[in-house]
Amino acid sequence: MVLSPASISKALSSSNLKDLRRIHALVISLGLERSSDFFSGKLIDKYSHLKDPRSSLSVFKRVSPAENVYLWNSIIRALSHNGLFSEALEFYGKLREAKVSPDKYTFPPVVKACAGVFDKEMGDSVYNKIIELGFESDLYVGNAVVDMYSRMGFLSRAREVFDEMPVRDLVSWNSLISGFSSHGYYKEAVELYRELRRSSWIVPDSFTVTSVLYAFGNLLAVKEGEELHGFVMKSGVSSVTVVNNGLLSMYLKLRRVRDARRVFDEMVVRDSVSYNTIICGCFNLEMYEESVRLFLENLEQFKADILTASSILRACGHLRDLSLAKYVHEYMMRGGFVVGATVGNILIDVYAKCGDVIAARDVFKGMECKDTVSWNSLISGYIQSGDYLEGVKLFKMMMMMEEQADHVTYLMLVSLSTRLEDLKFGRGLHCNVTKSGFYSDVSVSNALIDMYAKCGEEGGDSLQIFNSMETRDTVTWNMVISACVRSGDFATGLQVTTQMRNSGVVPDMATFLVTLPMCASLAGKRLGKEIHCCLLRFGYESELRIGNALIEMYSKCGCLKSSLKVFEHMNRRDVVTWTGMIYAYGMYGEGEKALAAFADMEKEAGCVPDNVAFIAIIYACSHSGLVEEGLACFEKMKTRYKIEPAMEHYACVVDLLSRSQKISKAEEFIQAMPVKPDASVWASLLRACRTSGDMETAERVSKKIVELNPDDPGYSILASNAYAALRKWDKVSLIRKSLKDKERKKNPGYSWIEVSKKVHLFRAGDVSAPQFEAIHESLEMLYSLMAREGYVPDPREVSQNVEEEEEKRRLVCGHSERLAIAFGLLNTEPGTPLQVMKNLRVCGDCHEVTKLISKIVGREILVRDANRFHLFKDGACSCNDRW
Repeated sequence: MVLSPASISKALSSSNLKDLRRIHALVISLGLERSSDFFSGKLIDKYSHLKDPRSSLSVFKRVSPAENVYLWNSIIRALSHNGLFSEALEFYGKLREAKVSPDKYTFPPVVKACAGVFDKEMGDSVYNKIIELGFESDLYVGNAVVDMYSRMGFLSRAREVFDEMPVRDLVSWNSLISGFSSHGYYKEAVELYRELRRSSWIVPDSFTVTSVLYAFGNLLAVKEGEELHGFVMKSGVSSVTVVNNGLLSMYLKLRRVRDARRVFDEMVVRDSVSYNTIICGCFNLEMYEESVRLFLENLEQFKADILTASSILRACGHLRDLSLAKYVHEYMMRGGFVVGATVGNILIDVYAKCGDVIAARDVFKGMECKDTVSWNSLISGYIQSGDYLEGVKLFKMMMMMEEQADHVTYLMLVSLSTRLEDLKFGRGLHCNVTKSGFYSDVSVSNALIDMYAKCGEEGGDSLQIFNSMETRDTVTWNMVISACVRSGDFATGLQVTTQMRNSGVVPDMATFLVTLPMCASLAGKRLGKEIHCCLLRFGYESELRIGNALIEMYSKCGCLKSSLKVFEHMNRRDVVTWTGMIYAYGMYGEGEKALAAFADMEKEAGCVPDNVAFIAIIYACSHSGLVEEGLACFEKMKTRYKIEPAMEHYACVVDLLSRSQKISKAEEFIQAMPVKPDASVWASLLRACRTSGDMETAERVSKKIVELNPDDPGYSILASNAYAALRKWDKVSLIRKSLKDKERKKNPGYSWIEVSKKVHLFRAGDVSAPQFEAIHESLEMLYSLMAREGYVPDPREVSQNVEEEEEKRRLVCGHSERLAIAFGLLNTEPGTPLQVMKNLRVCGDCHEVTKLISKIVGREILVRDANRFHLFKDGACSCNDRW
């Protein structure tokens, strides 16, 4: 049988590579390969379509040197078709060297190759050659050029070529729309689609629709997306899987899960993209249970890709489902997934979240390539499980292996040192941060400020970091102000607050929640009001926590009416709100109002008094002499609300009894307590003993306090003062020596007063105080007037072993609140009310002196001490001598 060229040409249409090789052999044996460019070109093309470009090259080499452009086009097209773009461009260069003139069929595969290697310079050169040869008006060449520039992201250039094309078809539009959509220019892609619909007879196809659906999804264009869905149904492309996948993706991005599920359920044909899209879409919408259910239900219908499997693993972590996480891990192993660094890190994180840190460690050990995230994930796992030491050990191993820690590593470990209050470890991390160059990272510096503040090094270290920071955010300012407040350095806190306001940094709610307590501690009424105005401007006043902070701030600044006004304007209140108001009434001795507020709180739906609320109400009763009412509240707490009394509640009841001079009953209560009383309980009794003059009980109680808490300077000084009042100087000396040996210091007493928008601070006996000479002369004059009223300095308030009466008088008369009051009298108009703040409790002698001063000068004097407010007026105090 003799084969004709026609029959051989027909045989070349075979789709079987084995048959094609047999026909190829026949062509060679008949000598047709060299004698006929047609057969060689057909062989090159056929091998290319059967994904055998190397055989295409073999055919071309056998006929080289080729002078026919058809053969050159065939090999360039074969290489480009199979993704061998560099080789395709190399052969285009050889074509030019061989001086073979390219035709219009040469350029589409060459342009495609330029896009494949992302070589714009080469693309421009090829396009210039196209223009030179006059092929730019050819539709197929123009489409290839538009597609090239679109794929590379040079969209303005693509649009220029598109606009210059004399004829366009759907491929032209699709290339441009797809280019804009895939590079994130969604509005431009949509506008092109609208232009296509308006000005062309061309009907969009599935490729057009898919690109536009992607744009609508990212633009969150619900209405337009629904309209395009309608067009899909009418145009007949709804059966195309890629279009339905596009609809799925769009609806999930629009958070229209029901619509997405309807599209998915109605799909006749689904591919892996369909399953992966809906599973990952549900995961991205935090519908973790739904994504897991879809994955498990459809395991037989599709093979998950690495993205889907990773998403399901993350879902297991969110759901804390360890068994499912292990199942998915095994599924990935069986499916031959390559567990690289990214998937390994996910596995470590998921196992850690599910509580199996051993499995997380095993994954970590089995990873061939670990990165910083791998180390961070396992360190985080140890921290989450509470195994802090292992986390620290792993970090040290990380450093030994010279693995580069990043800002996440330091954030975790600085936060850990803060939690552990491990200052030594924190300082070591600080050194590492400085050496590693992460000192400029704002979040790391913020964490270091917080660490030093919470580890007891609030002032210098936190401020030093703050001052060295080139860039600061709102969190930075908040943290350093908080550090100042924590350390009691309110002057610096105010300075930083002013600096923040002047720097133009926009405060957030946390800023106000930090600065309002500082105003409360300082009794900075003026600054507090300014901050309140800022709150109104920024719209934070309606926030519950802000309202609670304002109530506390105003109440501690001597503005009970303002606290009540804030309380009444709050549209929502919680137990903290009510407790703040009850405590405020208690500070002002308004026990009846506190009881009324407590009763109202009990009536409010969903607001149940807690243990702190009962401390506040018993405290309020204590400062108003409402003994029976306070005891009734204590019993109510135990019986009605089933709250087990804490030591603070017992101390409040002792204080309640003691302030009303029921000393023996208070002592009996202590003896009957079901738990062993601590120093705070005995201290409440001791203060009352000193006030009442029951020095026998005072001596007995002082001994108890020293035995229970010898290391606390506050309680020790309280006992020391009681012994001083008893003139037992040997006991005083012993306690003070013990404190000195242990390097314990009493908080120094100081008072302050705001005059002419400036705060003036005074310490006891401080001769360097402003206007001290004038203050001293003013006080001496007042003392002479008070003497006529029968005043004699109380020697019991002298805590030092001094024999001379004049020296005793000097010591007791030099207390800080007296200096502040005298300063206020000298620097304000007659009749102006004064407000003085003191960090410690007012002593009995100062209390008596202030009553007399208010009578002599005819002024109201409001004094806030560590316990409450005292309003002195016409020789009397609002506390009725219960303080």
